[in-house]
This record gives sequence, structure tokens and C-alpha cells, in this order.
Amino acid sequence: MTDLLDGGERLGREELAALQLERLRSTLRHAYAHVDFHRRAFDAAGVHPDDCRSLADLARFPFTTKADLRDHYPFGMFAVDRSRIRRVHASSGTTGLPTVVGYTEGDLDVWADVVARSLRAAGARPGDRVHVAYGYGLFTGGLGAHYGAERLGCTVIPASGGMTARQVRLIQDFEPEIIMVTPSYMLTLLDEFERQGVDPRSTSLKVGVFGAEPWTEAMRAEIEERFAIDAVDIYGLSEVMGPGVAQECVETKDGLHVWEDHFYPEVVDPITGEVLPDGERGELVFTSLTKEAMPVIRYRTRDLTRLLPGTARPAFRRMEKVTGRSDDMVILRGVNLFPTQIEEIVLRTPAVAPHFQLRLTREGRLDALTVRAEARADATPEDRAEAARAIGRAVKDGIGVSVAVEVVDPETLERSVGKIKRIVDLREK
Repeated sequence: MTDLLDGGERLGREELAALQLERLRSTLRHAYAHVDFHRRAFDAAGVHPDDCRSLADLARFPFTTKADLRDHYPFGMFAVDRSRIRRVHASSGTTGLPTVVGYTEGDLDVWADVVARSLRAAGARPGDRVHVAYGYGLFTGGLGAHYGAERLGCTVIPASGGMTARQVRLIQDFEPEIIMVTPSYMLTLLDEFERQGVDPRSTSLKVGVFGAEPWTEAMRAEIEERFAIDAVDIYGLSEVMGPGVAQECVETKDGLHVWEDHFYPEVVDPITGEVLPDGERGELVFTSLTKEAMPVIRYRTRDLTRLLPGTARPAFRRMEKVTGRSDDMVILRGVNLFPTQIEEIVLRTPAVAPHFQLRLTREGRLDALTVRAEARADATPEDRAEAARAIGRAVKDGIGVSVAVEVVDPETLERSVGKIKRIVDLREK
């Protein structure tokens, strides 16, 4: 294995810490000198880049939020002259102005390197064919995966999202070993294989690299069993870089190793902002260590996880699979509920497929939640009724709140070609 590791992966913890501090201090100076927002924020907090003498000193510096990025739309967070920007990506902006990120030539090189490292950790090797079904365009998934796979020396099949029947044909004809896609769209592909009468276990696929949305161990088991592949998690977000910030190793599948030579992680209490010790669950925060165009300082991701010691890559700490996002949390009659909790229940319930949706409504003064799950094609009416009762009981017993459950016909719920939308909020605003 060691002959497959790059120089960063071979660092010891002390060497890594020294490199992190050097890069952190450089990043803080760069941000302070070239981004008005960071200079004002540092001054308001009474800190200066020279005050960072240890990694622990980072906690003295202010957070950056998605709202800050939107407030400086489109280019107000850039730290280099726009003539040096080689690419721009942006979020969908479905809940407001999009967040815009820029990349220098050096940033694109680093991005390709960390995605290549991620793919190698996932089990890909030079010469493998990689089917990229993440969306291309302003979304970072498609192009991030594409250039990282090429950097590793793989052959890229740039399928993008959508045209599901064609995707199935390409997988059969081009025989890729690796697929990169959202886990929810992988389930859509699974449905299409079965609709066409093709055994998903008969394909050339060996590894699925799934990211862009939280997914559970139950979904991993479902995908691995029905496709006969290894399913591993990749993590990233456009504000920090894109895919390739952290990666699950195929030999352990025990959480995602954060590439800490480029991205410094913290976990904080979502309410107080206090830095939590490794092992405690909270909100993930990232500081970029090598970004030129748009350095981010203590960026609050809203993703909930915890940091653990490294295993397959001992130099790098692991982040546990993201269990949900603080802004995806539903508070239902005083109980905190995440879509991933419902996913685990649906996936272990006989007679229903792994497709579900949560509908929030208001009954009088109280919020109500309906779980809509699709029946499997061979489910009888009695099977459906029992599945609805089982899901309702499991939510009540495991989460502590009562919900309505509807088991609907197969192919009823909208399929995802990108990030899936699990929650439909029908309450009056």
C-alpha cells in the first residue's frame, strides 16, 4: 500500500502539524491582506494573522458563513486579481443568491491532486475507466471528479446527470470499473437496470464513489448487495474546494480521512461555537490551507459529524459519515429529526423500495410530518399496510415522534439526477 501513497500521505503527525501551521499562517496573512471581509472581521474580533502561533490559536479567529459569501456576491471574497481566475463555480442558489467560488491555476492543480488521492484511496488505479454521473456545469461535482480522475491516469466517461436509460447503456457498453455519482441517483440507475431486465450485479462496476448528500450505512448495504460493488463516501463542498476534501478508504470503510495538509478541520458546538475535542459530535468547520483565489477561514459547513484518529491513512484524522445537516434538521413537536434517520428505517422495512420523501404540513397550530415511501413492485396490499405500520412504529419508538405514513405505488416519487430533495415543506410561510 505504501507505494501508492503520495508525499502528503506519508507525513507523520508532527510533520503534518508543522506543515499545517506554516500554511495556516500564510493563509491568514493572505486573507487579511487581500479580502476586505476578512480584514474587517479579524479587526472586529481583535485578532491579527501574527497572533496565530499555534494551531489552537485558530479558535480565536471569527467564523465565515454561507450568508457572508452571499453578502459578497459575486466576487467580493476573491483574494487575487480576477485576471488570475481560471474557473468559476457556484451553488444552485435555490434559497437565495448563489455562493460563488473561484480558482487560480494553482487551485485547480491542488483540486485535481486531492481528487486523484481520493480516488486512489477508494480503490481506483491508473487505467481504470471512471463513469462520472455527477452534474457538470457550475456544480463542482462533475468537473471536480473529471479532472481528478484524469490526474490519476484514468479514462473518464463524462456522462453527467440525467438520461438515465442512456447511462445504463453506457455502463454496459463502456464497461467502467468506477462510478462517481450521488447515492440517490445510484438508486435511480438501479431501478433502470431492473426495468431493462439487466442484472445490476453483472456489470463491470467494482467501486462506487458517492457524495454530495448524506447517506447511511443502510444505503451502503443496499447498494453493495444489489450492485455487487464496494460503496465508499467522498466529501467536499464548493465553498471549501469541491469533492476531494475527505475520502473513505475502500479497505476500511470506517469514515472519511480529511486531507489535512490542504483543509484544516474543527468540530464546534452548533449553538455556542466552542471548539469540541476529537470524538465529540458537532458542526464541521473548515479552514483552507492552500487556496489562492478564495481562502476560507473557519467556514461553518452545517454538516454534523465528529473527528476520529486516522486508520488506513494514519497521518490524517477521519470524519465520521455526515449524519445530517443542522439546516436540514426538522423540529417536530419539540423533537429533532433528520432525513437520514428516516432513511435507515425505510431501508430496513420489507415491501418498500429505498425511495422516500418527507412532507411537512401544519395542522392547526402544530406541524405534522408525512413519510411517503414507495412500495416494491411485488408488494401486496397487505404488505403495504404492514410496511406503513412498521415505519410509523419505528419512527415513534426510535425517534420519539408520531408521523403519518403513506406507502405509494412504485415510480410515484420524483427521481433525483443530482442532490436529492428529501423534505417538501408545504406549511404556509
